[in-house]
Amino acid sequence: MMTDPIADMLTRIRNAVRVERPHVELPLSKVKRGLAEVLKREGYIWDWEEVAGSPVNILRLYLKYGPNGERVIRRIRRVSTPGRRIYSGASDLKPVLGGLGIRILSTSRGVVSDREARQRRLGGEVLCEVW
Repeated sequence: MMTDPIADMLTRIRNAVRVERPHVELPLSKVKRGLAEVLKREGYIWDWEEVAGSPVNILRLYLKYGPNGERVIRRIRRVSTPGRRIYSGASDLKPVLGGLGIRILSTSRGVVSDREARQRRLGGEVLCEVW
């Protein structure tokens, strides 16, 4: 039984990027779909799609690499865990690495990046950091 599906998603992405896979597949959920959409909007992955599966549908992420094979996702880290939830208000959200990275938040308006949360003046649970 999986206790933290978001951490599982991030670990699958991290492992796939390390061995330079073109895509990674994982079980689909609404939060994972939101995370994938934010990663696409912010330019960390090429695209994502839902694939029909037998017990559950599958989320396929197409990973992005630079022209010489350099990794776009250099680090992806879970912030809030099931045992320790981390919440942040809109005024407390500071840029990651001076704006080179992002934080992904789960808010009342869905899953958004820290840039969108600051613009909309939303706070929420900090799911992960990507840079």
